[in-house]
This record gives sequence, structure tokens and C-alpha cells, in this order.
Amino acid sequence: MGTVAKSMQVDDDAAPVDMLAALFEARGWPCQSLSEEEILGEIQGSWGNYQLRGVWRREDRVLQLISLPDIRLPREKLRDAYELLALVNEQLWLGHFDIWSQGDMLVYRHGVMLGDDGLLSLDQAQALVETAVDECDRFYPAFQFVLWSDKSPRDALAAALIDAAGEA
Repeated sequence: MGTVAKSMQVDDDAAPVDMLAALFEARGWPCQSLSEEEILGEIQGSWGNYQLRGVWRREDRVLQLISLPDIRLPREKLRDAYELLALVNEQLWLGHFDIWSQGDMLVYRHGVMLGDDGLLSLDQAQALVETAVDECDRFYPAFQFVLWSDKSPRDALAAALIDAAGEA
């Protein structure tokens, strides 16, 4: 983490979208600022590219990081996907998975309340992004097992967590 800080020369906290933009730029990840309150980027995870969107709500001092792991859920698999979602979310300490109602896409969301100054530190930005990518990587196989291997949600989660433990 220190090498990113040196290459970015960011020693102070910054506006949330600005800090995320600086982090993405320092890591060489493509991104674009959509507004002062929103940034869109892309990160290579273990299983594919994940779209990351940071949305800043100034009035609430909340930054929400949304990750889209490019998993589309066919209508006939939604029941099993929702069951798996409940099981997966029990495993999480930060953030949660959901199914985007407009498009049946899997989404990971995590919100963080910032202080009265509304500033984000480099460490906070890195932790948010790393957590999102790690959780998407960790549970991606479980969703694939349900969608393409016809495993039950419980079996898919067990298999995914065993596989992840075996790779570490």
C-alpha cells in the first residue's frame, strides 16, 4: 500500500471520487469520472473483469462502492440465485451481494460513512476496492456452479469455499 501512496503522492485525504480516481490511475486501471459524485472503473479479478462504480452522496456523507462481476442470472435460475445470495451474505462481514432488479445482474455493494469533512483516505479507498474484488472473486464460483453446473445453492457454496481454500 505504501508504494501506491508514493506513486500517487497522495498524503492527505481527498474528496471520495478524487481519491478513487487517483487510486485507479496509480494502479493503471481504466476509469472515468462520470461527475463529481460518481466514478466508473474496471479491475481484473481472478475470474474476469469487474466493473466498479463509486457513488458519493454528499448530503449523507456516504460513499457506496458497487462491483458488477458480470454474472447475468437467467430467469429460470433466479430462485436458486436468491437462495445462494442469502447463504453468501451470511458469510460477509462487509458489504452484501444483491440482484440488480433492472437486468438480473449480480452486484456487490458496500457503503462507508465518512466523517464530517467527507474525505476519503488512501487506505480507506484501497480497502474498499480490495474488499469488493476479494468478495467477488471468493463467491464467483458459487454462482457459476448454480447457474451452469446445476448444483444446489448449499452445494455450490460449499464447493466454492473449498476450492478457494485449496488455492491459498
